[in-house]
Amino acid sequence: MSQDFLTALKKRRTYYAIGSDRIVSDGRIQEIVSDAILHTPSAFNSQSARVVLLFGAQHERLWDITKETLRKMVPAESFPQTEKRINGFRSGYGSVLFYEDQTVVGNLQQQFATYKDKFPEWSNHSSGMLQFVVWTALELEGLGASLQHYNPIINDEVKQAWNIPSSWLMIAQMPFGKPLAEPGQKEFQPIEERLKVFK
Repeated sequence: MSQDFLTALKKRRTYYAIGSDRIVSDGRIQEIVSDAILHTPSAFNSQSARVVLLFGAQHERLWDITKETLRKMVPAESFPQTEKRINGFRSGYGSVLFYEDQTVVGNLQQQFATYKDKFPEWSNHSSGMLQFVVWTALELEGLGASLQHYNPIINDEVKQAWNIPSSWLMIAQMPFGKPLAEPGQKEFQPIEERLKVFK
């Protein structure tokens, strides 16, 4: 079992070239995301993670919103490259939007005042674990994914488009789809510079 997990860890990569062909059922993707939400740990068992799962036209709408938001911000001469990147995400099958419920975080800050300043940080830790679990699980099903951060610039319009509760804070976006190209070679810093062992 440990080897299976480590194999999945090593195989998880960032896929930017993704397509909209259906290779996994929507129901299976929803099951994966649901299991990840239920079983990813969180500080004080806060269970503060919230997720929005978008398919098809709803997924495309997300990236249309992102593109039009960026069009207003990016210099015209630079926008074609930005548009190409966003269209690449849009060409996928779906997107996972990761949120953290700030009402839950705020309640914990009130209940445990000693750790008040740490709960937002721990909330982000939990979200990071959830992102990793979903990302790896989707790739085990043959899907390619990447992690994006167009928040906060798209937060308000996305919140309005899908009636997202005001207490949900967007953390990241994960477009996914059929892999169309292999990711580039991954380079690693020497492990000796990143790990200290004492016996």
